Amino acid sequence: MRVVSRFLVVIIVLGVVLGGIFGYRFYQFGQMQEQRSQPQPPAQISAIEASTQNWTPAFKAVGNIEAVNGIEVANEVPGIVEEINFDSGDAVQQGDVLIRLNADIDEATLSTRRAEAQLAKQEFRRISNLLAKQAVSQSQYDEAKANLDAARARVNEAEAQLSKKIIRAPFDGALGIRLVDQGEYIATGTAIVEINMLDPIYVDYTVSEKDLPKVATGYSVAVTVAAIPEHTFDGNVSAINTSINPETRTVRIRATLDNPENRLRPGMFATIQTRQPKDIEVITVPRTAISYNTYGDYVFVVEENDNGALVVNRRSITTGETRGTQAAVLSGLKAGETVVAKGLLRLRAGQRVEIQTDEQPQKATG
Repeated sequence: MRVVSRFLVVIIVLGVVLGGIFGYRFYQFGQMQEQRSQPQPPAQISAIEASTQNWTPAFKAVGNIEAVNGIEVANEVPGIVEEINFDSGDAVQQGDVLIRLNADIDEATLSTRRAEAQLAKQEFRRISNLLAKQAVSQSQYDEAKANLDAARARVNEAEAQLSKKIIRAPFDGALGIRLVDQGEYIATGTAIVEINMLDPIYVDYTVSEKDLPKVATGYSVAVTVAAIPEHTFDGNVSAINTSINPETRTVRIRATLDNPENRLRPGMFATIQTRQPKDIEVITVPRTAISYNTYGDYVFVVEENDNGALVVNRRSITTGETRGTQAAVLSGLKAGETVVAKGLLRLRAGQRVEIQTDEQPQKATG
């Protein structure tokens, strides 16, 4: 009997504990239901009106900055560097002497060739005078003339060989880092320094064949680079390749940009907007007003319900290009409709809203 009594006591205690827990949970559920049944205060939002703007049609591509002229200066003949006439980073003009190689042997060879030419010239004059007196034959005259011509040719050859010991700037440009040292022996074709013509400068990029009708020589371009994201460089399309790459189905485009401060450098990765000459009218909203999703972009449109209260409804849209803080809406939205400007994640379709009094709907500006 004592065991049964203890068992009954345990059951009663467990019943009381579980009853208390379930009772408290039931009370919480009732409170939640009561709160849900009460009308929620409207969410505070900032809103903006979709507006129409005139945009110049453009399409985006990526490419690289290229120098109009850019090479590594190299030597045609081997030799020892005797004189260096530039510092790394110098600006040079076409024809400026960059380095001189030791030319003692070449200078001696040239002196010999000039002496030979002088002797051949004197011999030719003597034979010419004798020919006038018919003291020599025509063949002797012809031989003397040929010897003089050959001697002069050997002089020209020696002068050309000597000139190769002086390496000059091939065009106006900016030098890179010097790659040789004074006294160094350099073999034929050794890179001496990089030189690039930086102003103007090219940007080369490719577009798909379907976009080829959208570009023509003379169209303006806007170029940005990661190194200077806050600045846009303007230029014009200067050349379009005559063929399409059969593997990628793209065509190469070249635009020319002014670069007076040398801020653009060859090899930079560039983003290019190719503009067409005629403006079009587009509907724009701030980019923050759009929720971009893989299954479709949408905005929250502010409308009045049957009771005259403001609510937000989700509206699917088709977006176009973006410019700065603005995005073009191709379909799904009309000019003048009010949309939520930001904070979309905290909203749901049909939710009551209230536009902040210190931020009435404004028209979008580009």
